[in-house]
Amino acid sequence: MKIPNSAIIPDAKITKYLLVYQKQDDKSKFLAQGGFTQDNPEQLKLAIRYLADNNRAIEDIKNEYGTFYRVEGELISIAGQNLLVITIWLHRKIDNQFQFITLKPKKEKKINA
Repeated sequence: MKIPNSAIIPDAKITKYLLVYQKQDDKSKFLAQGGFTQDNPEQLKLAIRYLADNNRAIEDIKNEYGTFYRVEGELISIAGQNLLVITIWLHRKIDNQFQFITLKPKKEKKINA
């Protein structure tokens, strides 16, 4: 399935969390490699939307809030270096709306030779 176009990507998730340095579980340095900074939050939002539009959503877990989905792929960068990410989305039980939750770098599995 695909994440619907009507899915919510909260501005605060971008401007107050993902693009802000965090002491623990920081994503801002990773995103800066792709040119995403606090100076251009809309670019990150567009890249997340493009990723969701062009990749399949895989059902993950369910809880009292709804069903979580993962969308994996390349975040198209504005700096020339695309970023391999996993985005997490919630299909909310309360109102049947989809909402972006977070993203994280997708770590490549290393094969021992």
